[in-house]
Amino acid sequence: MKVLEPGGSYTFSKIFELKLIAEELAAEFGYTFSRKRLNLPQHSGDLDRITDLKDRIEEALPYVNLSTETARREILISPVILDLIHYTKAEVRIEYPIKVSEQLQGYLDYFLQKQHQLLVIEAKKGDLDFGFTQLTAQLIALDKWEAETPVSHILGGVTTGKIWEFGLLNRQTKHIDQGLDSYRVPDDLEPLMRILVYALTE
Repeated sequence: MKVLEPGGSYTFSKIFELKLIAEELAAEFGYTFSRKRLNLPQHSGDLDRITDLKDRIEEALPYVNLSTETARREILISPVILDLIHYTKAEVRIEYPIKVSEQLQGYLDYFLQKQHQLLVIEAKKGDLDFGFTQLTAQLIALDKWEAETPVSHILGGVTTGKIWEFGLLNRQTKHIDQGLDSYRVPDDLEPLMRILVYALTE
């Protein structure tokens, strides 16, 4: 059963609005899908700013209304991205447009690249389940867009700012795993940052 109209034009955000099931969307493009604990590897080196980052976020939270996606990006997500740049020196593209086909196109909220390592992050106000469907489309698009990049996996994250979840695309087997683990900000900030740093450096 097709979930997208043949010949129809879709953006990543439109796919989110359609509230499609991630597994069905993956199958549409010939990818398999499962949900499991990913046990993502974490960077083991020193994170010299992690305590300061956590303190700054905790200090701001009582004074900010986080009811909009913009507020969550500014207060919760942007500080994480800025420190991720500090640790990895990765190139970051914000609202990065890509078009693979009429059914795989749109903007990536955050696209990070360090040599051959790729990471995509999708920011949502809420509804991480359908946010993950959108992330699934973005992972598949990146797999095709970066076809010549010699990396075996592509990591993606979907976040409300307060909660982060991950998906991992295996490029050889065309399989996507949705992680069952979630990471809270600021409580789980250190393991979250270690996962993000590892994904771009090791």
